[in-house]
Amino acid sequence: MDGAKRTRLSPDERRAQLIDLGARMLAERPLEQISVEDIADQAGVSRGLLFHYFASKSEFHLAIVRHTSQQMLARTEPDETDDPIATLRSVLVSYVDYVTDNRTTYVSLLRGTASGDPQMREVFEQTRDIMAARTLDQLPTIGLPRTPQVELAVRGWIAFVEEATISWLRAPAITREELIELTVHALPALASAAAGLTVTPELLR
Repeated sequence: MDGAKRTRLSPDERRAQLIDLGARMLAERPLEQISVEDIADQAGVSRGLLFHYFASKSEFHLAIVRHTSQQMLARTEPDETDDPIATLRSVLVSYVDYVTDNRTTYVSLLRGTASGDPQMREVFEQTRDIMAARTLDQLPTIGLPRTPQVELAVRGWIAFVEEATISWLRAPAITREELIELTVHALPALASAAAGLTVTPELLR
């Protein structure tokens, strides 16, 4: 057994290590193919010890999904700028780059069996809630009201960004820059229509 495997970790450190190993493995295979045995072997612990930190394989998979969602949200945290469209563009650049760097993970979670699990869906919806809240916070700065119609439109826009990004990953018929501009311009256009307003050139700069 090598030195790395002999390293003693605190319970919190060990749990974080196991989740990180699972997240790394997710980049190579679907979530349902991540086995407890493989994780325990890589961590240098027994299978039984892994279940000391997670009650079941499903709970371990859920922890991996939460970790991955937190990573994506941290990567796409908006910077405070005086230009809300520039802020939106910056967020979408970070989002597309994150997805590009983690395409297997991203597609596996959105299209794989994880999306059929109620607890997994709850994590996805919580992630989308945060993304929607961040977006809605920016809309008043470009003259768009926060109404139930606009809130619904923003949720639809998030689904559009997810689907457009997955389709682009599979068959990149346009450039990265064109994808980003498409998603940037779609938001004010959709939100303006939901608010009953005319899209002005200033919203699409």
